[in-house]
Order: sequence, then structure tokens, then C-alpha cells
Amino acid sequence: MSNPILEAPILAAPILEARGLHKHFGPLHVLKGVDLAVAERELVFIIGPSGSGKSTFLRCLNRLEEPTAGSVVIDGIDLLDRRTDINHARQRIGMVFQSFNLYPHMTALGNVTLALRKVARRRRSEADEIGRAALARVGLADRAGHYPGQLSGGQQQRVAIARAIALEPRVMLFDEPTSALDPELVGSVLAVMRALRESGMTMVVVSHEMGFARAAADRVLFMDEGLVVEAGPPAQIFGAPQEARTRAFIGQIQRHSS
Repeated sequence: MSNPILEAPILAAPILEARGLHKHFGPLHVLKGVDLAVAERELVFIIGPSGSGKSTFLRCLNRLEEPTAGSVVIDGIDLLDRRTDINHARQRIGMVFQSFNLYPHMTALGNVTLALRKVARRRRSEADEIGRAALARVGLADRAGHYPGQLSGGQQQRVAIARAIALEPRVMLFDEPTSALDPELVGSVLAVMRALRESGMTMVVVSHEMGFARAAADRVLFMDEGLVVEAGPPAQIFGAPQEARTRAFIGQIQRHSS
């Protein structure tokens, strides 16, 4: 089977490139040599059954999980080089998780500005200005003084997105950003992601929001059993998948949504 990742039409040097990523958890071989090259301003969507390695792969891209083997280069920086300042490098990679991971004792603005002050070393006044602008981008300018407990799940997730974009990352990683939300709150988070996409943000998204993938993705990867089985534009993956495993997965999704 040809490698669908390396055939992707990336003309310039990719802003994010992973090669041969393997990850073992003891005897469990979760990632089995995954490759990915992402062009600037591209939105890559990763789908697949539970346990296929999607979230582990995403976490390896910013070294929240240490790959067992392989390489990850972001914006020209080798993340796995021992000489790399990982905290500095991570400012280039924003990440939004399934759980919001907000500090309950800090306001929305406090959560957004914490990394700006502690990691990026911005003065409080400067951090607050950047933080308010980030909250405005996600539609929460009027919630800066609210604590997480005073916000809905969708609003908390948008604060988490504001926290990530405040550091002006080159790439955003989203790990199931809507799966913990009530259905009526999902739309507000997807709207923010669409706006980020339209502003030119490079994004890698793991999600079950197939409608969003069809409408917004440049490329969709289907993962199963620690491998990328198939990759291509949404029209191919959802409309004419080439691999039997992809066809079975898409067929199952379509049956459940009908």
C-alpha cells in the first residue's frame, strides 16, 4: 500500500512534520510508525475508532507523550532533540483538550494570561491586553471576570481556546474539543474553530464532528490500530474511500447518524 501521507500536495516545507512515530505503553504498541506533514494554513482532520491511537499521536506532536521512536519538527525546531527548550517550543503549538483544564480559582482572563506571564514573561498589563483580545476572538469579551464555575461548558472550552491562541502558536492541536459538551453547546465551539480556520490558523483536529470535517478540512486521515490507513480530501474519505477499513468505519458512522 502506498504511503498516503507523503503523497499529500505540500509544496513548501511543512510547518509540522512527524516521521515514523512509534509509541509503546509497556507491551502495548499504540503507534506503529505514523507519518504526517502539515502545510501552513492547512486543516488536517484525524478520524478513526476508539483506541486507534489518534489522541496519543496528537499528544506525541507536542511531547505531552514521549514517542518511543521517530521525529517531530515544528516550525524548523526538532522537538525530540535533547537541546530543545521544550517549554519555549511548545509556545508554537497550542493544544485544546477534551477537558477544559481551567483553574477554578482564576477568572477567564486569569486563565488566559497565566502562560503569557509565566512562560512568555509578558508584563501583567501587556498580558491582560493580549488576553482580552483573545477572549474577544472567541466571543467572550464580556466574560473576562467570570470564574469557570460561572460559565457553561461551551464557554469554558472557548476560554481554553483563547488561552491557547493568546500565545500566538503556529499550529493548533484539538483533541476531541467538543466531546465533553452538551449537544446544544457544540456549535459555539465549532464556530470559533471555523473562524480560526478562516483566519489562516494551521490546525490538526481529532474529533467525531464529521460534518465539520466535511465542510472545513483540507485533508482527512483515517487511523486504525496505530496506523494511518488512508488519507485524502474529505470528498474522497467520506464519499469514495479506497480502503476496506475506511469504508467500514464511514459506513458505520453513516448508519448511526441516519
